[in-house]
Amino acid sequence: MRRRDFMGAVGLSASAAIAGCLSSGDDSAPTALPSASVATIHMTPTCACCEAYAEYLSEKTDIQVNESLHGDLTEVKQRFGIPDELTSCHTVELETEDGTRVVEGHVPVEAVETMLEGERSKIALPEMPSGSPGMGGVKSGPFTVYAVDDDGGYEVFGEF
Repeated sequence: MRRRDFMGAVGLSASAAIAGCLSSGDDSAPTALPSASVATIHMTPTCACCEAYAEYLSEKTDIQVNESLHGDLTEVKQRFGIPDELTSCHTVELETEDGTRVVEGHVPVEAVETMLEGERSKIALPEMPSGSPGMGGVKSGPFTVYAVDDDGGYEVFGEF
């Protein structure tokens, strides 16, 4: 192999490697969430993981994501009937064709999509699990997402 051919091959390989590093690795189109048009994420102004979750929703779905900043989210969680043991750092209010739906915490978009396709109006992923959307760290297993009833009761909605 001539030196010029070798250097050209090295240059092409390096360009491909750099492009691979810069790519997000997920070239799929955003998920079209059934019946959802707008998401309002209720969060505190200093929460970086809430901001990251808002970006996740914007990137992974075709809905408009708005941020609503609050000094204290207690009233928001009470208004939507989220039990204390299922709370997280933010609450998402989804405007849909059939009314408001609520997503508490760092819920994967697949769970949100499943909720919107069914009858449930509120789901929650308590706390801030490592590796969940918007959180750093490594996912160590499936996330248990809960369905919340209007009376504050809840049950496992699914593993995602």
